[in-house]
Amino acid sequence: MLRLIFMGLLAGLFFSSTFVLNRMMSLEGGHWVWSASLRYAYMILILLILTPLLQGIQNTVRLCRYYFRHWLFWTVSGTIGFGGFYSLICFSADHAPGWIIATTWQLTIIASLIVLIGFGRSFPRKIWLFSGMVFCGVVMANFSQAEAVNAAELCKGAFPVLLAAFCYPIGNQLVWEAKSGRARLPDIRDALLENPFNKVLLLSLGSIPFWMILVLVQRPSLPSGGQLVNTAMVAVFSGVIATSLFLNARNGAAGAGELAAVDATQSSEVVFAMLGEMLLLNSALPGGMALAGIFLVIIGLMLFIWFQEVVAPAGK
Repeated sequence: MLRLIFMGLLAGLFFSSTFVLNRMMSLEGGHWVWSASLRYAYMILILLILTPLLQGIQNTVRLCRYYFRHWLFWTVSGTIGFGGFYSLICFSADHAPGWIIATTWQLTIIASLIVLIGFGRSFPRKIWLFSGMVFCGVVMANFSQAEAVNAAELCKGAFPVLLAAFCYPIGNQLVWEAKSGRARLPDIRDALLENPFNKVLLLSLGSIPFWMILVLVQRPSLPSGGQLVNTAMVAVFSGVIATSLFLNARNGAAGAGELAAVDATQSSEVVFAMLGEMLLLNSALPGGMALAGIFLVIIGLMLFIWFQEVVAPAGK
């Protein structure tokens, strides 16, 4: 069990690099469009190299054909779930510290519930109590910055992350619903999608038109060498290493309790992002209200996951 917890915490550490490196690139003058689009360019390149090595050339060709067979579906879901999500995250890095973005991003747990309700799901009332704790913690963390920045900057830093928190589960739920054979969605039931990295590759390929349009509309100046390196690091740290560690930890869980514990380790992203900015960017320690908000977010997330994975299944 300790090995799984350690693996989950290590995944949280690598996931948190996204927030710290995006903030670093913003402070160095790198355009947010490149911070977002280059990550997925690297991700596609990495996955197109790894997939033949791990699954064989034949499966890679099948995967590419599968993409073109349902290109419209993958474009829509990839645009929402990857393009909309990450462009908003990177835009926010121009206006708020990484730890604020990491904390606000935890609202995705509430956004996911709302999205699932939109797809016809329902949840116990206690879930909303724990989600409310997360929401209050996020509000406290954001308002702790009210004295440091004006209201407009605060909104530019927080509101896009709130939108991103909805984009990510919408894109992923579209894939889940289509895999389940939901009416009015293409039937994409295939053994290829049992591998989560194949799904990431298909969604990444689907997001390409979005990134091309965004670059044409924004017309950002060319990225610096530092930004090219940092976005590659984000792709490797978050997209490959963190995802692999987290999925391995989940796959190694023996029961609902261990699964909940592994999921709860991802709340560590907030703490790691805060420490990373203090060490790499010389940021000051957040004030009392911010720390209280972060604590409330972490406790709320842990209770939420514990109830979902342990209490609720036991009551069935």
